[in-house]
Amino acid sequence: QVQLVESGGGLVQAGGSLRLSCAASGRTFSGGTMGWFRQAPGKERDFVAAISWIGGTTNYGDSVKGRFTISRDNAKNTVYLQMNSLKPEDTAVYYCAAKPSITGRTYYTSYDYWGHGTQVTVSS
Repeated sequence: QVQLVESGGGLVQAGGSLRLSCAASGRTFSGGTMGWFRQAPGKERDFVAAISWIGGTTNYGDSVKGRFTISRDNAKNTVYLQMNSLKPEDTAVYYCAAKPSITGRTYYTSYDYWGHGTQVTVSS
């Protein structure tokens, strides 16, 4: 089993920044993909960003490109999501996810492990 714990959420004004962290523990894998997804009330879970443990290849959802940056620290088994220029529409619960492969990284159904989520609220 892989355990994922998110942190760093909170309340911020529009235009502000937050950095989310996701610490992985348990049966961590040396390869694979870590992803961030978000879900607002009444909406589907949307892809935000993903990164490969090996090589650091990244992907971003269209709505966050140029504003969010995903990174990882392999030594700490931790992935980060730096969120800048936040907008009220970024308000959601943000989830960290992990999968042992590098395919299908933008689809939430392809991920095997999930954190409990952290709330991000952006006020206007």
